[in-house]
Amino acid sequence: MSFPRASGILLHPTSLPSRGGIGDFGSSAYQFADFLAAARQGLWQVLPLGPLGFGDSPYSSTSAFAGNPLLISLDRLADRGWIDRAQVDPLPDGVEPVDYPFVFRRKMPLLFEAARNFLRSAAGNARSRFETFCHQNHWWLDDFVIFDGLRARFHLESWNRWPHELVHRDPEALDRTHTEMLADLDVRRALQFFFYEQWHALRAYCAQRSIRMVGDIAIFLNFDSADVWTHPDLFRLNADLDPEVVAGVPPDFFSKDGQRWGNPVYRWDVMQAQGYAWWIDRLRWATHNFDYIRLDHFRGFSQFWEIPAHEPTAIHGRWVDGPKDELFLKLREALGGLPFFAEDLGYITPDVHELRDRLKIPGMAVLQFGFGDPGAHTHLPHTFTPDKVVYTGTHDNDTLLGWWESGATEHERHHAEACLGRPDDGMHWAMIRAALGSAASLCVVPLQDVLGLGSEARMNVPSRDRGNWRWRFRADMLRPEVAQKLATLAEVVDRLPQPLPVSNEEWAA
Repeated sequence: MSFPRASGILLHPTSLPSRGGIGDFGSSAYQFADFLAAARQGLWQVLPLGPLGFGDSPYSSTSAFAGNPLLISLDRLADRGWIDRAQVDPLPDGVEPVDYPFVFRRKMPLLFEAARNFLRSAAGNARSRFETFCHQNHWWLDDFVIFDGLRARFHLESWNRWPHELVHRDPEALDRTHTEMLADLDVRRALQFFFYEQWHALRAYCAQRSIRMVGDIAIFLNFDSADVWTHPDLFRLNADLDPEVVAGVPPDFFSKDGQRWGNPVYRWDVMQAQGYAWWIDRLRWATHNFDYIRLDHFRGFSQFWEIPAHEPTAIHGRWVDGPKDELFLKLREALGGLPFFAEDLGYITPDVHELRDRLKIPGMAVLQFGFGDPGAHTHLPHTFTPDKVVYTGTHDNDTLLGWWESGATEHERHHAEACLGRPDDGMHWAMIRAALGSAASLCVVPLQDVLGLGSEARMNVPSRDRGNWRWRFRADMLRPEVAQKLATLAEVVDRLPQPLPVSNEEWAA
């Protein structure tokens, strides 16, 4: 399949210029949506939105279903009376790179206070919406809040180091813990309610402007997550409930030692016996929250790189078969359509492309990769067909300007200039025009590339465990002339946004 022709911008909400040291779902998110509308862009892509785990990476989350409370806007909670405006106003409103320890230390106590105030005083429609949210989502929410509460009680110690009866989810111990922590669990439920109210209010605002939200689903989960604690039978764990093997990728362009992600590997045989129920729940939830979904590391559904847990690097791993067609056929049967596209980058064997083609799931191309040897030319526009989603770069790449100034080889620069010329407005705009003008159905450009920013604005360096995911932009960077330039391009290359059906659901964030 292919999607209706459209273009948009990749921007994770943490990069927004919001108050409190980190981007959130407050006014700056709506201002960015207005910029997208003025630029005639029909897509806003985000990275995974789950609660942060190791390394502050959005791809390292403590839940496959919960939202990251740091993205909740305190300003919007203050507008609704759940926290005193005088407590919010002193928070920093600059756009320094995200300092996660500072943000956790300053913002989380205020979020907890807002949640307690809400639980004490919410009445009428607000109370009804909260109760409905808890009832409709109890299937993931109840397990998450008790996991989250216990994780805090045990000072972020991994769940398999908790007391034995809690590690093994003894029913009496869980009932006792639930009673002891009842008030705390309700606070954590309220935080998830805040998150999803604000997310869906923003999503509705975007839908009114014909902007579709593109989500990103990481194939693997953190070991230290509510999902692994709740469903240890679905993962390759030993008798002590430690991972036997972990996921990663072999040595490649990004790392000579490969990438040892450390995520536990699924027991696909058990999932198969259960009709892939957990995956159906996961992706049904994703389709409830996004219009389109990028499936990260798609090749892992065909074959995944399995590393013995004791190995310090990814070098000594092996390829192991994944669920292949069967999982997606079950998903299609349960969900109807599959609004997915595949991140099929890196070392990709023919069987991965064959799987994607059989399933009619679009794949990806990254223009920045296309100017090397002839094997890389699949990332250049002349090879694209509508069943392709093209990016100028991703969150793992340097920005176009950074790459052009210091990362590209002389060979790549020569080829890029031969293909794109030497434009007066910079090579980044030449590449944006090439991507938008291609036959690919969707075109996504990181905001850093639209703004022509250098390596200082890079979001992530793979295999570097510190200093990632911190970039933020200034509101004055969203200049009207940039929006107009994108709008004219979108019109010329037939990527104007198509109207969205607007939901009747009430989201009073």
